[in-house]
Amino acid sequence: MNNNHVTVLEIDSHAVLHNLAYFKQKLQPKTKILAVVKAFGYGSDATEIAKIVQDHVDYFAVAYSNEGITLREAGITTPILVLHPQLQNLKDIVAYRLEPNLYNFKIFDAFLKLADEKPLMNYPIHLKFNTGLNRLGFWHTDVPNIITELKKSNNVKVESIFSHLAASEDANEQEFTIGQINNFAFIVRKIYKHLGYKPMIHILNTSGVINYSKAQFDMVRLGIGLYGFGNDKKETSKLKNTHNLKSIISQINIIKPGETVGYNRAFVASKTTKSATIPIGHADGISRKLGNKNGFVLINGQSAPIIGNVCMDMIMVDVTKINCNEGDEVIVFNHQKHIEYMAHKCETIPYEILTALSQRIKRLVKR
Repeated sequence: MNNNHVTVLEIDSHAVLHNLAYFKQKLQPKTKILAVVKAFGYGSDATEIAKIVQDHVDYFAVAYSNEGITLREAGITTPILVLHPQLQNLKDIVAYRLEPNLYNFKIFDAFLKLADEKPLMNYPIHLKFNTGLNRLGFWHTDVPNIITELKKSNNVKVESIFSHLAASEDANEQEFTIGQINNFAFIVRKIYKHLGYKPMIHILNTSGVINYSKAQFDMVRLGIGLYGFGNDKKETSKLKNTHNLKSIISQINIIKPGETVGYNRAFVASKTTKSATIPIGHADGISRKLGNKNGFVLINGQSAPIIGNVCMDMIMVDVTKINCNEGDEVIVFNHQKHIEYMAHKCETIPYEILTALSQRIKRLVKR
């Protein structure tokens, strides 16, 4: 089915490649890059992002197996790490040649059993260790049992060992982060000593690459950095915005003094006001917190504040001082600073603004 919605998210392929190149120049020549394309490519389009960067990266990562299956069905052949596989999806993971992160003994034992039953041969698996985020991962005390089980099987091969930093963007948490990196290195040494071969190792995310480049190890994982944010003003300024959200004016209304706009009559006109209605709302990811002049859009280069409450499918903006017509283009955002402003007003982070963008918005790749 064709999506002919007039609200469009433009994905800027040149910006994506610029951001990738920016991080690449921070790396050692042999350091591999894993591009994180989970959550629809951080709210964009995972398949399109994968197609844009596949010739320039070594790995992709997704959160769940269905995200990896989508990439495989689109013809992506690059290795894909599934960060959060579930027991019921393990057969699909094998069927689509995805690579599971095994993060506790329940899923580890289940996958080794599946590998023995098939049997598979040297099937690539990844082991995640918890070094302080306390989310997913084995503990360092699990290493002896893991080694014992791995030595019993020729059906799996550890492709990588990894961990995840909890606060790599926070300068106040430097001691904690260095502690995580050191704990990870200790775990890896224990595994290397007994496993008989040396899997790839990786711990750095976007902010880790920026702040702890000595811990590059074999590979780094690029997520938000690929999409234009460095979690740091200076770094973000060197990146390009990849998400450009546009719409149009559906209708212009003249609101007389004392008249109201929107649900619960939240906006009351104190003087004659010209309002424009735009087909995007909270069902599309525009938070209700942006209503009542907390958020704005750009029309013909001028700022138009959102008036009244954000509706499910529409917002109304004040265009009293803007020369505009029905059908004119509306920029919902097209710059990191605008996205950061929205995030600030919503008491959140740019990640949430991007990943909240509804799938009913049309996606268009700008090449």
